[in-house]
Amino acid sequence: MSIPIKNRYDFVLIFDVKDGNPNGDPDAGNLPRVDPENGCGLVTDVCLKRKVRDYVLLTKPTKAGYDIWVKAKSLALNEQIERAYDEGEEVKKAVEAWKAWQKDKKKNPKPKRHYEDVAKDWMCSRFYDIRTFGAVMSTSDKEDSEAAEEMSKIKKTAGQVRGPVQITFARSKDPIVALEHSISVCAARKADKPVEAQIGIQGRKNTVPYGVYMAHGFVSAHLAAQTKFSEEDLNLLWDALCNMFEHDRSAARGLMSTQKIVVFKHDSALGNAPAHKLFERVTITRKDESKPARDFSDYLVVIKKDDLPQGVTIIEKP
Repeated sequence: MSIPIKNRYDFVLIFDVKDGNPNGDPDAGNLPRVDPENGCGLVTDVCLKRKVRDYVLLTKPTKAGYDIWVKAKSLALNEQIERAYDEGEEVKKAVEAWKAWQKDKKKNPKPKRHYEDVAKDWMCSRFYDIRTFGAVMSTSDKEDSEAAEEMSKIKKTAGQVRGPVQITFARSKDPIVALEHSISVCAARKADKPVEAQIGIQGRKNTVPYGVYMAHGFVSAHLAAQTKFSEEDLNLLWDALCNMFEHDRSAARGLMSTQKIVVFKHDSALGNAPAHKLFERVTITRKDESKPARDFSDYLVVIKKDDLPQGVTIIEKP
């Protein structure tokens, strides 16, 4: 069994985009997300977690314990939860013990753990994203018919898991400029329609000329103990954050790259300093304010390493 991490971590993720749309907003015609008050670009935590999930699927497609719960073209989420009841021997035993107790509470002892908690452990052990980011697995409405007849209704759910890894929205250092480009088509798609009606300007493409984004993350040793999030899981997270854009290329996203990850490692589970104070040690400034930035070299990243709180270590990646 994997040993959960013992240390708390806080980290800063810095990435950039050039001539691409880092995270389109479907409510705004897929325009790049933006803070309307100051014009800074935004990338949601959901978008970043999706890229981590995809990286894990790519690098550990068959390794036990590293399946992904939230993925496209897979079993429905509730069907994945039901696997715990169909495949998990400990879950089956817990269900039977619960049924026996419900049937005769005087004769049979109350189980020490609810069967749903046992199913939750099964899900955490199989799915990396549940073990890492958490999940709500209490949405199933199916009941075991035999159990219902015995007045011991069994819902095939796995409760809720609060993941040890949380990531904020990423925000651009400077206001972004969202450009809209017309795109044209030169080939007709359908033979039964006039060619002239099917070619020419057919759509729009939205891009950000350049932007540097910063997101903040947290890794809780306390919550890691509950999901069994291990050192191996943590190292995979760092690898994913460093390389997730390398395997997520598309014409729409342009050139996106992880430029730096600054990790603050605490020598205890509870931590040795407030996260926001540590984050203040990482600053990004433009070298020349007189011209628009078009490359990461136009910025200066400064990490204040002196007078660190006792028990805190800085690790830079990649």
